[in-house]
Amino acid sequence: MTAVSAEPTPPTAGRSPVSDRIAGAPISWGVCEVPGWGYQLEPGVVLRQMRELGLAATEFGPEGFLPDDPAAKAATLAGYGLKAVGQFVPVVLHDPGHDPLPEVERAMAGLVAAGASTVVIAAATGQEGYDERPVLDDPGWSTLLGNLDRITEAASARGLITTLHPHVGTMVESGEETARVLAGSRIGLCLDTGHLLIGGGDPVAVAQQNPRRIAHIHLKDVRVGWARRVQSGEVTYTEAVAGGMYVPLGQGDVDVKAIVTALEDSAYAGWYVLEQDCILADVRASIEHLLAVAGEPAVAGPSAAGA
Repeated sequence: MTAVSAEPTPPTAGRSPVSDRIAGAPISWGVCEVPGWGYQLEPGVVLRQMRELGLAATEFGPEGFLPDDPAAKAATLAGYGLKAVGQFVPVVLHDPGHDPLPEVERAMAGLVAAGASTVVIAAATGQEGYDERPVLDDPGWSTLLGNLDRITEAASARGLITTLHPHVGTMVESGEETARVLAGSRIGLCLDTGHLLIGGGDPVAVAQQNPRRIAHIHLKDVRVGWARRVQSGEVTYTEAVAGGMYVPLGQGDVDVKAIVTALEDSAYAGWYVLEQDCILADVRASIEHLLAVAGEPAVAGPSAAGA
């Protein structure tokens, strides 16, 4: 993937150490927007374990996990001593008959109320789940890219950062599709190191060639053998997840050290959101690996059962 020019990233003077920029996500506790994904733990259990692990912040999780009211959402997180980072917002962007902006603006209201920074957009197919997706034609791409710029402008007006999340089973999953977004819109990138690899992209190359376009990180590790089986159509994405495709950082085939090094050397000052898309993840192992590759000491803290 070739490097793509972009507007300058925000100043990073006084940047916090990586240990202060590690956030959680409810998906690592099995909380997912996909019906039937797994047992959905109560918010109190998830948020308490996040704090016990030493995480400073979290993304909101899927709709319905936290209260719908923006003020109540912010108060719930504050009650567990957690900052709000952002929200994953899957919306249909390619359909000229559908305006995604109202959906995103509702999410923005909650983010602003909670003091969060980032809107994480995924180009939803309009279908349920992530196992199939339609082929996007040129008019569809034009509509998608135009909507991304509209969303970026609306978010900027509210003081929020907008990113596009390449995601398996959405209209933007591969390295080529990610490059098309970077070249054809002004939106920032949420680099999801697992989804990009599963979709056939190279997360290390993206981090090294376009570090200033990256505004948010979903840090995952995957077993490339499973990823290849998804790419070939031998198994579905859901089957691969159930089979153990996602693993704690350092136990798979994503070069986490190369990615973190490239970003930190380019003065990345954003969050590292730890995500392991499974029923229940080993979050502590991922925290320890991230701090090790960043050259920072481990954070001491009580163990969290099941975390």
